[in-house]
Amino acid sequence: MKRENHIRKISDSTTMWDMVVVGGGATGIGIALDAASRGYKVALLEQSDFTKATSSRSTKLVHGGVRYLAQGDVGLVVEALSERGLMRKNAPHLVKDQRFIIGSYRWWEKAFYTIGLTMYDVLAGRRSFGRSLPMRKKDVIREIPGISQKGLRGGVVYHDGQFDDSRMGINLLQTAVEQGATVVNYVKVTALTKDANGNISGVMATDKLSGQSFGLKTRSVINATGIFVDDLMQMDAPEKENIVRPSQGVHLVVDKSFLGGDTAIMIPKTSDGRVMFGVPWHNKVVLGTTDTPMNEFVLEPKALEEEVDFILKTSGQYLTKQPKREDVLSVFAGLRPLAAPKKSANGEKTKEISRSHKIVVSSSGLITITGGKWTTYRDMAEDAVNRAILVCGLPKAPCRTKEIKIHGYKENVDRSDFSYVYGSDYPKIKAIETEVAGNEEKLHPDYDYTVAEVIWGIREEMAMTVDDILSRRLRVTFLDARAAIAMAPKVADIMMKEMAKTEEWCNEQVNDFVLLAKNYLLES
Repeated sequence: MKRENHIRKISDSTTMWDMVVVGGGATGIGIALDAASRGYKVALLEQSDFTKATSSRSTKLVHGGVRYLAQGDVGLVVEALSERGLMRKNAPHLVKDQRFIIGSYRWWEKAFYTIGLTMYDVLAGRRSFGRSLPMRKKDVIREIPGISQKGLRGGVVYHDGQFDDSRMGINLLQTAVEQGATVVNYVKVTALTKDANGNISGVMATDKLSGQSFGLKTRSVINATGIFVDDLMQMDAPEKENIVRPSQGVHLVVDKSFLGGDTAIMIPKTSDGRVMFGVPWHNKVVLGTTDTPMNEFVLEPKALEEEVDFILKTSGQYLTKQPKREDVLSVFAGLRPLAAPKKSANGEKTKEISRSHKIVVSSSGLITITGGKWTTYRDMAEDAVNRAILVCGLPKAPCRTKEIKIHGYKENVDRSDFSYVYGSDYPKIKAIETEVAGNEEKLHPDYDYTVAEVIWGIREEMAMTVDDILSRRLRVTFLDARAAIAMAPKVADIMMKEMAKTEEWCNEQVNDFVLLAKNYLLES
């Protein structure tokens, strides 16, 4: 997946594309894969790095949404449970069955949650990950030694999916390229071009790394820019009102000892009416999330003090060892682009806004997709491509993505270290270790990441910056921000040599990354 080859393709102004997808998050990548696998000529343009925004900042769950079932949104739950099953079927190296336990502290809770979660299992049908069952107190403690035992009566176990969001995005991109898609990061759409009838006929775009500009002719444009959908819609029609509302979700990452096992904990009702999770992930635990209405969309949102305090306090009520600020290895915030109904404009809590996706078609033919979540990315993509066929007159072709195995496909991976995320690619990384002496060296004494993995990220995963490598290829920024800062100089040096960059570029990359990574640290 060489960026220069893809840049060359989009710079050919004589090419007529069937579809230009704007946005390289879960939805945009899914659309590019769907369209390419149907035989359409598709280009995906991402203004930053792939999955840079919302799609790298999830709770790392592939789930039907227990909370949506409680809200009565059965349709969304059924859709998500079906898609959850397809994700595990097509990317078993990244998606796994995760056991969750809800501790019961009141007499009625065990029976109540067992009944509700049995409904969840029934809705999953043949794609169920496992049965929900009541548990005795001693069994709950055996699975989650870190759970608060004061007043604990037992619990209920249920099953959902757990995954690595950015790694899924990268593997989906590689799959899309294998199907014929052209994909580029750091290319920003600056204008939409229209024909004499006012219908969209192309896009103007600029390569943010080289300054080169492009004009792409296309039969359809799909706006899958997530938190920035309104910007592109207003590029099309300046008078358009915003159709999404930002809601911030914050996660804290702590040592795995806070749970003490491989089972996740689910807190069914926090003081603000949400659910909260403690989920094992890459030998750490992710605690979250929050749901805070915000006023603006930014690429690097920052956690608010009250959000951090809320997670620490709430998780401390359910864990033997209360997490303190100094225990937090990384804090990350993500913005959800919620497709908000107009009636909610007067302060309705964002947790009540539907997570269903929504497609809007403008008079010019611009197709915009909003809402949804990682679990339903494939279904959203199918809907968007089907709409483009109808609106833009593309030749009909059936969707194939239910059956396409995702790049890296490998069953029964060993999850004892980070290398499992590469699936069937891992032997190729091991081969890079033998190319030159030193390629097998660790980037940090406390972690197993190697020089070869950085080289792989550059050669095969279109990583262009230190942030791309440490945040979205290796995930270190999200797991341990201090360790990521310590790795930055070595990563920059490897990239400088592999990409033939200058010392000045190297120093700039380190400075930029350190500044960014400090946002992932909590001040004590």
